[in-house]
Amino acid sequence: MGAATGFIGAGKMAEALMAGMLKAGLARADELIASDISAARRDAVRAALGIETTAENARVFEFARTVVLAVKPQHAGSVLDEAREHVRPHHLIVSIMAGVPTAAIEARLPAGTRVVRVMPNTACLVQAAASGVAKGTHATDADLRAVVELFNAVGRAEAVDEKLLDAVTGLSGSGPAYIFTVIEALADGGVAEGLPRETALRLAAQTVMGAGKMVLESGQHPALLREQVTSPAGTTAEGLAVLEAHGVRSAFLQAVRAAARRSKELGEGTSKPQ
Repeated sequence: MGAATGFIGAGKMAEALMAGMLKAGLARADELIASDISAARRDAVRAALGIETTAENARVFEFARTVVLAVKPQHAGSVLDEAREHVRPHHLIVSIMAGVPTAAIEARLPAGTRVVRVMPNTACLVQAAASGVAKGTHATDADLRAVVELFNAVGRAEAVDEKLLDAVTGLSGSGPAYIFTVIEALADGGVAEGLPRETALRLAAQTVMGAGKMVLESGQHPALLREQVTSPAGTTAEGLAVLEAHGVRSAFLQAVRAAARRSKELGEGTSKPQ
């Protein structure tokens, strides 16, 4: 990531990213800095990570070569207008502002600024994020690789064309909410069959985590893994038949596509930060 990395915004996701960098050895504490308007957040991040924090965004640009914009998209315009005065050719700008295209960021910064946009998800907070990473007009392949490495420190990152970030949003951005619903429903089924609720929730959550790990580590298609645990006329076959009858697989597919369409609509509305 370069000698020093700074964060504009020191919220929970920024803190998680910095913690991941430290844990993965991508940076030392003295190579990180974060700014935030909230003194409470500055104090909390400094205490938790041992890094420098500041109320001045200018200090971040002075200190760091890579600057992560980790503010809410509604603040994009004011943050970018201030950043314009401080961005230099050596800076790499990484944005995790949802729905703000790289072209909109580039338009508010000096000509030729290197921008990489990332769509992480909430599992960043537990070092298990699924992130899509896309480079802007001027960013290099080396810039893209460096940002993928950063987000691999808090989970798994995939480089994609920017036009596919809406699909990433619909899949992994919104996906945790879908899976929370699955965990809740599985646990409710266990409770209905007599399990204590806390036990059922733990078993459901572990089941989902384990299934995902099997897909990632085995490299096998989910359909093959499903076949391996589905005995003829067995319990799993009976349960799968119910899911198929209720169109669960189709519902998930359509949920991803609907969320992706909504992401595109929202992105069109924020293509020029206010």
